[in-house]
Amino acid sequence: MMERIIHAWLPEAEQFSLTPVGSGLIHKTWKLELAGGKGYILQAVNTAVFIDPEAIAGNLDKIGQWLAGHHPDYFFPAPLRTVAGPAFCYDTDGVFRLFPFVEGSRTYDTVASPEQAYEAARQFGLFTRNLQGFEVGELRMTLPRFHDLAFRYDQFQRGAREGDAVRVRESAELIGFLESRRGLVDTYLAIRADPAFRLRVTHHDTKISNVLFDRFDRGLCVIDLDTVMPGYFISDVGDMIRTYVSPASEEEEDLERVVVRREFYRAIESGYLEVMGDVLGAAERNHFFYAGLFLVYMQALRFLADHLNRDAYYGARYEGHNYVRAANQAELLRRLMEFGG
Repeated sequence: MMERIIHAWLPEAEQFSLTPVGSGLIHKTWKLELAGGKGYILQAVNTAVFIDPEAIAGNLDKIGQWLAGHHPDYFFPAPLRTVAGPAFCYDTDGVFRLFPFVEGSRTYDTVASPEQAYEAARQFGLFTRNLQGFEVGELRMTLPRFHDLAFRYDQFQRGAREGDAVRVRESAELIGFLESRRGLVDTYLAIRADPAFRLRVTHHDTKISNVLFDRFDRGLCVIDLDTVMPGYFISDVGDMIRTYVSPASEEEEDLERVVVRREFYRAIESGYLEVMGDVLGAAERNHFFYAGLFLVYMQALRFLADHLNRDAYYGARYEGHNYVRAANQAELLRRLMEFGG
């Protein structure tokens, strides 16, 4: 089966090896290595999440053409086209794509130092900056309402009203805490209504594993561009703050370990604003800290809504898994509010 898929791009390939790579939860990814040593990244696209792969392909084509014409020195690792022409291989076993493997590159699952946080923030900022002037309306929404905080709050409220009665009762304190922070939704709605906040080409998934580093730990480029859509800068900055500033992941049950590392926050701020500081308007720069509250709050809402709805979206590895995640993110929200930027 895999030979048939690989031949869609490399019809002469006879001997090869496939090694699983990465820790992503959405797609399955392998390093493909040919007998002569040349490497590629092969990925099976999760079409249950991304129901329209052609929207992804179209977005990447347009972005790649823009960057080639306006920033030809910018490293953009676009997917390779099959021999037949399309960027995807549609097979009975799924939808696949192939990328060149960047020799000497590496990725990380967790942020180990402020320097890594700075490099990652700079790369995500540079990606958006280099697409200044691109007509953002040409991009299709690959995940509609993905970072729509008002929509996520409505989902949370519906779960609190109509979800599993036992779970709703047992989650009353956490529900109350999240409801008490409803003002964060109001700020988001004000941002959407304010022309000072511009829609830009935004990555929307800025965890550290979506940055390629060289052997000196310098950022090379951003990867995993399926969620690139029109969006506000708060999405990218917020997700970096959410996933970089605490040494504890969203899976951590011991809330004492959920803390805000000031030096990591400052590294994100420094790296992103180094390339985006003169692009963002004053109103946007004044909401840099809000970005972290926005994303952490949204993820707490999503995890708790899923818990109340009996884990219909994220699934659960154990009873109460999504409650643990929601409580973790609520604690991070508390710590961020105490930190205050």
